[in-house]
Amino acid sequence: MSTTHKISILAGDGIGPEVMDASMLVLDAAAKKFSITLEKDSQLVGGAAIDATGSPLPEETIASCQASDAILFGSVGGPKWENLPPEQQPERGALLPLRKKFNLFANLRPGVCLPSLTHASPVKNELIPNGFDVLCVRELTGGIYFGQPKSISEVDGELVAIDTMVYKKSEIERIAHIAFTAAKARDNRLCSVDKANVLQNSVLWRQTVIEISKEYPEVELSHLYVDNAAMQLIKQPGSFDVIVTGNLFGDILSDEMAMISGSLGMLPSASLGNKNDNGLYFGMYEPSGGSAPDIAGQGVANPIAQILSAAMMLRYSLGETAAADAIESAVDKAIDKGLRTGDIFTGKEGETKVGTVAMAEAIAEAI
Repeated sequence: MSTTHKISILAGDGIGPEVMDASMLVLDAAAKKFSITLEKDSQLVGGAAIDATGSPLPEETIASCQASDAILFGSVGGPKWENLPPEQQPERGALLPLRKKFNLFANLRPGVCLPSLTHASPVKNELIPNGFDVLCVRELTGGIYFGQPKSISEVDGELVAIDTMVYKKSEIERIAHIAFTAAKARDNRLCSVDKANVLQNSVLWRQTVIEISKEYPEVELSHLYVDNAAMQLIKQPGSFDVIVTGNLFGDILSDEMAMISGSLGMLPSASLGNKNDNGLYFGMYEPSGGSAPDIAGQGVANPIAQILSAAMMLRYSLGETAAADAIESAVDKAIDKGLRTGDIFTGKEGETKVGTVAMAEAIAEAI
């Protein structure tokens, strides 16, 4: 029996279109194997949309997303559009409005270093002999990025900048539930990261997470201040399973996780909204890296982050767990065979350097 899902495809700029095309090879292979029918609607976003319509997020693109079960997003931005007013630039004019429009409040960002790729990590290899697999759950629509008042004004003859950090208890509760649920599906360990020794926001954060933890007695809850968490991620990343934290801290820590994993080209992300009646999330799925205009069009970009983003979409928004598992397993098989795009190629014995399409084809074949 075939299941039909509608997805909006927003490839964007730079390497976005080529890694998106590569991910479609893998997504289509999984859909065929598991009898899934995908209705894909491709729309413009970011710089490509600015060039064609004057807007980084055209109404046609918003309408496509509204009619879909999920959004598969590529990358946006590049030097061509850097001199536009900030609110009209691809990143601020597309990504933030999409998050706000669909209330995408939870960012799930894995930091994974496979055992066969520990040499690519800047962490001393003896500290990560078996690699590591950490999931950062970041609150995405609250905190200091969105709090009011926010201003730059003159006070007593000098400029003063104000950013306000605001969290409602309900915002903390909903991100905590997602983090505890994620921990239940993994190793039943959750570390909540805050700065409760100096911030009232973090006092409420910690109190609320402890309160929610009573609903998840099987999950071991721990707490770290953000500065200590940043250090421990370098010293012993394998000691973490799931991390939950606020918008600002999550922005920083998830980028640190990406760096110690060895390559942004390997790391997907999911931005989730509310659950529907079927218990699935509407979400937007995208690689953790950017548009990489310096290598765009050369066929050398690593498509794995985009491919794994599609797997996350299958898991969280479409409920196709078996297909998601198959894609993730196929990626591991391709890496274990020694296939490497340029960002993870070191020239070691047993490695074969391949391009974007060849990597995707190998993963599709492994499915």
